Amino acid sequence: MSETTQPAPAYFERHIFFCLNERPNGEACCAQHGAQEAFDRCKALVKAAGLAGPGKVRVNKAGCLDRCAAGPVAVVYPEGVWYSYVDASDIDEIVESHLKNGQVVERLRTPPELGR
Repeated sequence: MSETTQPAPAYFERHIFFCLNERPNGEACCAQHGAQEAFDRCKALVKAAGLAGPGKVRVNKAGCLDRCAAGPVAVVYPEGVWYSYVDASDIDEIVESHLKNGQVVERLRTPPELGR
């Protein structure tokens, strides 16, 4: 007889990672496009909506995510959905639609061919 084991429940339901990388040599980077402000806004919105904490959502800072051509970018796991955003309303929509309700914001998805 084989014993089946269930995977342990995830500590967080979702993580969103914001690239906050800054390149001092003048190359394009997410930090030049308001990434810190977007991270701060997302973190505040998630907290205000009661979505933060174990079993819920974690908003994380990241270094270079190697999608510079699409920046600024964020990625949501476990789905692996990449977003390119422009302004505060885009962050609002990602929080409300994806982080709160599990619905991907298709219009903000990073084109798959855009890398570094």
